[in-house]
Amino acid sequence: MIIVVVGPTAVGKTKLSIELAKRYNGEVINGDSTQIYKGLDIATAKVTDEEKEGIPHYLLDIKDISDDYTVFDYQRDCREKIAEIQDRKKIPIIVGGTGLYIKAALYDYKFITEKNNIDYSNYTNEELYSKLKQIDSNTTIHINNRKRVERALVRYETTGELPEKTSKILYNVVFIGLQAPREILYEKINKRVDIMIKKGLLEEAKFIYDSNIRTKAVLTPIGYKELFLYFDGKCTLEESIELIKKRSRNYAKRQYTWFNNQMDITWFNVDFNCFENTIQEVENYLDNIM
Repeated sequence: MIIVVVGPTAVGKTKLSIELAKRYNGEVINGDSTQIYKGLDIATAKVTDEEKEGIPHYLLDIKDISDDYTVFDYQRDCREKIAEIQDRKKIPIIVGGTGLYIKAALYDYKFITEKNNIDYSNYTNEELYSKLKQIDSNTTIHINNRKRVERALVRYETTGELPEKTSKILYNVVFIGLQAPREILYEKINKRVDIMIKKGLLEEAKFIYDSNIRTKAVLTPIGYKELFLYFDGKCTLEESIELIKKRSRNYAKRQYTWFNNQMDITWFNVDFNCFENTIQEVENYLDNIM
């Protein structure tokens, strides 16, 4: 059995995962693409040593921000950790908000590793999409998601296989999702950003800014690039902070949509006034199916 805890930012995934690990003899695997990197702590809401409460955590702080780390790498590393934890007769608990990483690890999600020299740069989005529709008339890839369209075409032209379908899950998994009414969640997100600023987000971002490193690891999380605008003198600090809040709210909305469309999740409404109620509700559910 593997327990997966998902949901949007600021909803309480970390706290729940710790409690479930204590209750079910579990160990936690990070499922957030940005927490892989060392030094990206406050903006990514990385779990602290105190918050871990002695529970082992994996795939945190394993790469420098100058390193390249892909979903293919995560798939390999996460599956290795799952096997190691299960060999110890413990339950792997994956927690995070990066849906593609989690799905790649748990589903029959294959990657093309063959080198190819196929160049689609001269094609428009419409022309590429038309080629894809000829191969797979039922494709769910959006016409403007050029990277996925190209990847599907490369797969077909190099292997002869249709674009990857990832409905086959490889493990015995229970998906737990945390949710909250939009107005309450957005309020939590706004407050969380204010807390991050008080904890030193500005200083963390300035250190990275001064390093002049602008890799995917730095530019993907919400929090750094928005403050870079302030450091560049392109906006005020207040405007940067508001932009962080806005983008965080938009990201939370996209996370809901992605998880709802991609995984069979049992959702629980979070009781922010007494989170213990939420923990108990989830544990009651798990007790009945484990």
